[in-house]
Amino acid sequence: MAKYLFAYHGGGDNPESEEEVAAVLDAWGNWFGSMGAAVIDGGNPVAQSYTVNPDGSVTENGGANPVSGYSLIEASDLDDALTKAKGCPILEANGSIEVAEAVDM
Repeated sequence: MAKYLFAYHGGGDNPESEEEVAAVLDAWGNWFGSMGAAVIDGGNPVAQSYTVNPDGSVTENGGANPVSGYSLIEASDLDDALTKAKGCPILEANGSIEVAEAVDM
């Protein structure tokens, strides 16, 4: 089994009410639960990202499509990883998921 990095981008506005927060957390919990032991590291959302450029300068916006979170998932192959990603709640919030195989060194 290979490991895949799921890098989340976007995802809309933060929930405003306790009920909205609970619904979002439930959706993520249900998605992770549906994958069982394939979830190696559920990851976390991230705060504002910064980009260190080749000249050493720092851009404070994380680029055109900043990362909003990550997870590490086990899958049999890329197709399996992509199928798992398609169930992610961030897609319902107009976000996207970048999927890349993690290469053991």
